[in-house]
Amino acid sequence: MADKRFGKNGWTPERISSLKGRTYLITGANSGTGFEASRILLSKGAKVVMLNRNPKKSADAISNLKRIISSHADISFIRIDLADLSSVRKGAAEVLETVPRIDALICNGAIAQVPKQKFTQDGFESQLGTNHFGHFLLQGLLYPRLKESKGRIVVVGSEGYKMGIRTIQFDDMNWDKNYHQNKTYCHSKLAQIMSAYELQNRLKKTDSEVKVYVCHPGSSATSLIKNSGNAMSRIMFSMMSKLPVVQSAEKGSYPELMCATEENLDESGYYGPTGMMDWVGPVGDCVIQPHALDRKVAARLWDVSQEATSFKWSL
Repeated sequence: MADKRFGKNGWTPERISSLKGRTYLITGANSGTGFEASRILLSKGAKVVMLNRNPKKSADAISNLKRIISSHADISFIRIDLADLSSVRKGAAEVLETVPRIDALICNGAIAQVPKQKFTQDGFESQLGTNHFGHFLLQGLLYPRLKESKGRIVVVGSEGYKMGIRTIQFDDMNWDKNYHQNKTYCHSKLAQIMSAYELQNRLKKTDSEVKVYVCHPGSSATSLIKNSGNAMSRIMFSMMSKLPVVQSAEKGSYPELMCATEENLDESGYYGPTGMMDWVGPVGDCVIQPHALDRKVAARLWDVSQEATSFKWSL
C-alpha cells in the first residue's frame, strides 16, 4: 500500500530538495528509467555519472540532457559493460580514481527476455551474468567509496521475481537444461533482490553507515524488451503499452529516485508502484514475498556470487 507520508499520490520527485554537491552513479542510464532518473537528479543540481556500455548512445544521452537541463549540467560517462567482469573492474577503477564521492549507486541497468540462451564474456547465462553478477561485483568494488561517503546502494529489481521459480537454481545456474526467456530473467531479478537483502543483513553487523534499498519500476514503457526480447515479446509489450497497465519511463524512475534521495526509509521495504498488480500507480511500499527473504538461500547465493566473480567483500 502507498506510504501514508506521501499521500494519495505516493512519492514524487517534488519531495526532492536541492542536491547540489551530491553525486549519483546510474547503470544503464542512456535510455528509459535510467535516463529519466538522470534528468530529474540533474534538475535538482546533482552530479550524475552514467555507467553504460555504449559510448555513442551515452554521448547522445549526455547531449540530450544538457539540452533539456542546462549546458552546465554536471553529467559524465564511464564505460562499464555489466556482461564483462573485466569491464566492470576497469570501470570501477576509473570511478575510484575520478569520483571522490558517491551518494548513491543506482543499479538500474538490465537485459530481459533474451530469446535463446546466451552467455556473458565470463561464461554466465547472460541475464544472470549481466543483471546480478555484474552488479554484485560493481557494488563490492565501489563499496569503499560508498562507505566513505555514507552513501546508498539502490537495487532495481522487478516484479518478475514472483513469476519464475521461487528460489535460486543452484544446480544449474546457467539454465542449460531448462532455459526459458522469461523464467530465466525472473531468476536473475530474484538473485539481485535476495543479494540486496543479504547485503543489508551483513552490513548491520558492521559499523558501516551504507544503506541498501530495493525497488522495482512496475510496468514501464522502456526499451528493455525491445532491446533484448524476441518478436512476440516486443509485439505483446507494444500492445500492452497502449493500455493503462503500463506507465511512462519517467514514472518508472520514481522508485529508484525515492530510494536514492528520501530520508528515513525503512531498508526492509520493497518500493514501487502500489496500484493495479503493483504495475502502476502511486509509489510506496509494496509487499515482498517470503521466498525472496529466505536467509539460507540468500547466504548460499552470496557465497556462489563471490566465487563466480572472484571477489570477496571485506565486511
